[in-house]
Amino acid sequence: MAAVVKSVNPKSPCAKSIIKPGDVLHKINGHIISDVLDYMYFSNDEELLLELQSPNNKIKLVSITKPENLDLGLEFESFLMDQQRSCANKCIFCFIDQLPKGMRDTLYYKDDDVRLSFLQGNYVTLTNLSFKDIDRIIELRISPINVSVHSLDPKLRAFMMGNRRAAVGVKLLKKLARAGITLNCQIVCCPGINDGEKLSETIEAFINLGKNVNSVSIVPVGLTKHRQGLPKLRSFDKSLALQTIKIVESYGDGCFAKRGSRVFFCADELYMMAGMELPQHEFYEDYPQFENGVGMMRLLITEFEEEMKNFTEPNVSGNNTFSIVTGQAAYNYLAKLIKTATEKYGTITGKVYSVRNEFFGENVTVSGLLTGRDILAQLRGEDLGSRLLIPKNMLRYGENVFLDDMTISELSSALEVEVCAVEQNGAELFKALFATG
Repeated sequence: MAAVVKSVNPKSPCAKSIIKPGDVLHKINGHIISDVLDYMYFSNDEELLLELQSPNNKIKLVSITKPENLDLGLEFESFLMDQQRSCANKCIFCFIDQLPKGMRDTLYYKDDDVRLSFLQGNYVTLTNLSFKDIDRIIELRISPINVSVHSLDPKLRAFMMGNRRAAVGVKLLKKLARAGITLNCQIVCCPGINDGEKLSETIEAFINLGKNVNSVSIVPVGLTKHRQGLPKLRSFDKSLALQTIKIVESYGDGCFAKRGSRVFFCADELYMMAGMELPQHEFYEDYPQFENGVGMMRLLITEFEEEMKNFTEPNVSGNNTFSIVTGQAAYNYLAKLIKTATEKYGTITGKVYSVRNEFFGENVTVSGLLTGRDILAQLRGEDLGSRLLIPKNMLRYGENVFLDDMTISELSSALEVEVCAVEQNGAELFKALFATG
């Protein structure tokens, strides 16, 4: 795969150059461009000499002068300019391995590309990288990187990830930390395997790596009912969730006292499983592990309450009725919010419905993995008011389609109610309560 130019931004430094769609970028200032990271790093300078090859195999030398760090304005046919790296692990807890057959092909693809970790925040394992690859990351200052770790005991990590290279990955991670690369890490916690004392050992090993370990999330293993032929694993219960929170918060308190950051955070699911109140907004600092489900509900509550505090109720006649659908994990938190809002404002009436996940199994309780068919089966015949609000994370990115390929319009038609997708944002949720269509 090559860096084939797809288009040139008409307002960019390259706009008036001889670079055309179809040209292949080979070098910048003599440095070979093998992928998007090379392009981003070597194109930062003010004075650049680009070497390209046209479709008719003629070599073009293009000189560009621009402000430092300003993008050249070239768009390429392939975002990475190289083959995307997939996962070679056989993790005992892999969620993709627990998907039922017959879903969209894209759902079964396992990404493990360190470039996408830097560019898009994906979590990677480092098992498909060599020491040479790590040296390149350090040279190009590719930071931060998000890494799925699970254990810093090489043998235990290799066992959990079903790959001997996972043990080497521990050495690679330590090398990145020593070289000043910022790391955000994830531990998928499996009862009886890397919890309890093993979790404490992993956290202590992270602390010994120093301040370049920016944050670590502890996430409970997610188990679907589709585990035929896979290793036997236990789900978290209330007692184990409480124990895990106690361990993590204890180390977090110590880190906060020493470096002003907790570093270690439990996913919201653990607090929900334990039946505990969520920590306060300040606890989560700048929400470094938000995409791992750490602090999502607290931030939504904070945004909702802030919007409600500053809200001036519109002068509308009649009663605005709505319903909200969510997973079992978030039900109590959302129900409390909606109860507060409906009691404060006399023009809205709403109800929150908790939907069991029959598609993946009842151990899966988050809203983002609910399907249209489960919602339809469990809400058919219920009084849903004039609108049914669903979180956008139930839908395929950029589309109005659920995981089981049911569309919003199909669900709306079957339930005979308008279905509205709402951003995962507390302020937007609050505003949606008053949106009459």
